[in-house]
Amino acid sequence: MSVQLRDVAGELAGVLWREHTVYRERSGGVVIRGEHVRRWISLAPTGGRDEVLVRAGRILDGGTTAPARSEAVVPLSAGTGVLAATCRRLLAETAADVAPVAPGRTAPKRSKGSKGSKRSGKAARPKGRGKHTSFGSWVILACVAGVIALYVYSTAMRG
Repeated sequence: MSVQLRDVAGELAGVLWREHTVYRERSGGVVIRGEHVRRWISLAPTGGRDEVLVRAGRILDGGTTAPARSEAVVPLSAGTGVLAATCRRLLAETAADVAPVAPGRTAPKRSKGSKGSKRSGKAARPKGRGKHTSFGSWVILACVAGVIALYVYSTAMRG
């Protein structure tokens, strides 16, 4: 069954996306990753003889995968066209779950562990601050400049 799944996944990947990666899971299923569309499809054997469980999900920042958003059971004998149509429907449902946030509303915050294990080298910057120097930094700079000016003034008066 896993050899048949691998063949079907190869054909399906070519129909769905021009750029894709196909690999086998430990459980005997096959995963098709579309990095450019940030989505994945999984084909796994079910209890039925000629059926496959199709699941779809998102690829998060850093390359980790989010849990499946939708799934369906499809008979393998239905052919690649029916399987591709089912995958497109599941991918559309997955994309609809990530609809843009309306203006004036905030997006729901992610839990700490949902970002994945890969992190970028940049440190997180507080929102709304940008690259501008804060008021506290300006106060410290003014104090340092005042101390230097006082030292220069006192040295000039003595000498």
